[in-house]
Parts: sequence; C-alpha cells; structure tokens
Amino acid sequence: MNSGLTVLDDKVYTIDDYMKLDDGNRYELIGGKLIMVPRARDKHQDISLKIASRILIYLEQNPIGRVRQDMDVHLKDNGEEKVVGPDVFFVSKDRLHIMTELYLTAAPDLVVEILSPSTESHDRKTKSKLYFQNGVQEYWIVDPQQRNIEVFVPGRHNWELVGVFDSEDVLATRLLPGLEINLKDIFA
Repeated sequence: MNSGLTVLDDKVYTIDDYMKLDDGNRYELIGGKLIMVPRARDKHQDISLKIASRILIYLEQNPIGRVRQDMDVHLKDNGEEKVVGPDVFFVSKDRLHIMTELYLTAAPDLVVEILSPSTESHDRKTKSKLYFQNGVQEYWIVDPQQRNIEVFVPGRHNWELVGVFDSEDVLATRLLPGLEINLKDIFA
C-alpha cells in the first residue's frame, strides 16, 4: 500500500478488531487493512506540540472549540468505517458532540498532518481523500524538511490549495478568527 509503512493485510480487519488492539502500537484502519503508524520522531513531535499549543492558547481566550493531538477519528467511506489519527485537529464548539472519550465519530473541522518519509504518501493521498470526502473544512500538510505548510480547503471535486507558507509567513485560518501563527517559531 505505502512504502515505509507496515500494513497488516492477512485478513479483512473490522472496526471491532481495531477496537480490541492492545499491543502498544499505533494503527489506522483503512480498507480492511491495519496500517502500523510509526511513532513520531523528535522534530515531528516538536512541530505538533507547537501548533497545538498555539491553537490551545487561542482557544483559552476564544472558547470556540477544542484542539487535540493524536486521537482516533472514525470516518465513513462507501459505508465502511475507517480509523485515522491526525497529528493535530480542531473541532468547533457546535460540533463537540462528535467527541467521545476515546475517539471522534466524524471528521474534525481542521486537520493538521505532519509529514515523515514513511507517511508522506499516506497523508497526501489516502488520508487526504478521506478528509475531503468526510467534510474536513481545512487541511494543513506540514513538511518539516521543506519547512513549510500547505493549506487546502474543499473545492468542488477535490482540495484547492490556498497557499504554501514558510518560516517567513504568519499563518491564519478563517476557522479560528484572529489566530496568527508565526511559522518562524514553529520551524525554529
């Protein structure tokens, strides 16, 4: 499926199989296959924490939703339930009913994925398609190597690129009015 990722496809895995996993590994469930997602490395975690903390600080002053990291999101695709784990996501206040103690029951408003060599294709293709089909309102792809963030919004049939922002830019989003993230700080 994706080079660099371990895919368990010895049988068709169900959501029940997924929910019973308890081996200490991180997985996503797509197309009846379990995809073992590697633990985030230091740089990846640093960027994820910085983005989530900027959003959290903003939300403490503007309580319009919640930000989370590394929590399961259950999505539908052609009637099949799939499970992904975005690096960072935001859910608006009027949609907090989709959050349970263990996972989201629908797509968040904003999804942030931080690329790594083993997950880039998976994030750009497979997960991107799922996010679009399930109504994510904004999708950020963070590239630590290139030190930039690509911002996408839904178009008629696919994502539309709003822009590519680097360490010289300040990132803002219509989903969090007034939030400004200085990308120099994120990639420092």
